[in-house]
Amino acid sequence: MNAKEGSIEITIPTSTKSGKKCESRELCKAWAQNVWNMCKEDKGKAIFGVKVGVAAILVSSLVLFEATYQVLGTNTIWAILTSILVFEYTVGATFNRGFNRALGSLLAGILAVAVAGTALSCGHVAEPIIIGFSIFMIAAVTSFMKTWPWLEQYEYGFRVVLVTYCVIITSGYRMGNPIKAVVNRLYSMVIGGIISVLVNVIVFPIWAGELLHKQLVINFDAVADSLEECVKKYLQEDGRCEHSRFTTAVMDEFPDEPAYTRCRNTLISGSNLETLANSAKWEPPHGRFLHLFYPWSEYENVGAALRYCAYEVMALHSILHSQIQAPYNLRITLGSEIQEVTEQAAELVRELGRDINNMKWCVKSSLIKMLHNSTERLQRSTELHAYILTSTLESKPSTVSKLSHALSMSSSLSSTNVSAVVSGESTELDPQKNSIMQAQNNGGGVSPPAQQKESDHEMMRRQLRRIYSWPSIEVDAFDGDYGTTSDFFPRMRPLESTAALSLTNFTSTLVEFVARLDHLIQAVDKLSKMAKFKHETL
Repeated sequence: MNAKEGSIEITIPTSTKSGKKCESRELCKAWAQNVWNMCKEDKGKAIFGVKVGVAAILVSSLVLFEATYQVLGTNTIWAILTSILVFEYTVGATFNRGFNRALGSLLAGILAVAVAGTALSCGHVAEPIIIGFSIFMIAAVTSFMKTWPWLEQYEYGFRVVLVTYCVIITSGYRMGNPIKAVVNRLYSMVIGGIISVLVNVIVFPIWAGELLHKQLVINFDAVADSLEECVKKYLQEDGRCEHSRFTTAVMDEFPDEPAYTRCRNTLISGSNLETLANSAKWEPPHGRFLHLFYPWSEYENVGAALRYCAYEVMALHSILHSQIQAPYNLRITLGSEIQEVTEQAAELVRELGRDINNMKWCVKSSLIKMLHNSTERLQRSTELHAYILTSTLESKPSTVSKLSHALSMSSSLSSTNVSAVVSGESTELDPQKNSIMQAQNNGGGVSPPAQQKESDHEMMRRQLRRIYSWPSIEVDAFDGDYGTTSDFFPRMRPLESTAALSLTNFTSTLVEFVARLDHLIQAVDKLSKMAKFKHETL
């Protein structure tokens, strides 16, 4: 039946309960899958959660069982709090936190008993005044001292001193027996701390020293992989990277460069290595680290030397993704030298990481010598490239390609032959330059334009535009006043010589990476001696 004229059609929505149930079910499945993947990647997180649960139920059993509750009473709440607050991810961090809590509680208890006894002997009028002033002083002193740089690792201990002192001194003032409050607090804390330490050490222990050792080895592999990945992309045939522009985003995410992300994580891992090293100092000898005073601080020094090498790799990545790129015909002239240095440097970095992982040290004199020789050949080729580039700033593109071909043949020539090639090409260019200059002097070239008079206002306007623009923009490119659109600001057009100099920048950064490898080798050698690695000879 046709609807009447002027009628309104009303649609009643159907129930969407089934749709909502399906969506919620899919969300639950996705969440469970993410949790499962995270547990597969890092089993330590799941183990840590289970261990905290075991410690919590063991301490809570002191309250659940009637016999233990009648002995300990309400003081068991301090044992539960201590067990939860002391339990940390690694064994070393648990020992460190437990020591801070024990020492802080003991010091606070001694101070509270001394102050309470002094205040009680001064009479009922002066007693609350002395207690209040002591609380102010303890809070001010502990809060000030924990801000000192060399006391930051004991920050938790100062906080425990303040909390414990306030609790004991105030409860003792009302109950009239501060010594009993101190004793109850101490033995409850000892019970909770012992349970946490035993569970953390016995049930699937997670050692900070082992994590530090593995993390450092991972950083070595990340730097080597990132170096090879960067050089491989730089020597691609297209001569340009698809992510080469810095426009609105910073160079943070490159999905096609996974090794770059790992190298970036190496740069920000310094604080993590420091935390693990401080925690590992509290751990007893375990596993492969059976020395009583194991040099964990040397791991920080090796990590710092490795980060300096990672800085150079990140600099290579910045050149790879820069706006100004060297032509492919120039990059390929140094391709063999660059590839050779990269392969040997990456192999050396991996060998150092492998030695640390196996706790063996072997001086790789042959590999180091080969790397230095390859780097020297790269420097000589770069020096030849720089000379040819300087002598061809005003030459034609055909001459540049010709000289690039001559440069590609330089790796098979001796140093004297290379000098001959350079001198020959430079003499070939001189007649061309002389003929051009002679043509200009004879009037065959284009004469320079005549100078035009400008008013003071126009000159000032041009100077201001030159000062407040970067890169410098020619004022004549503007047809009128400043506008709001970006069309008035043309992009800088790099000269051919400037683009070619990008290759020199890349090779010099690669040479700097090799130079910093010497400091890394020294740091690893010092670690091997202090940690008593097994020394081998080739």
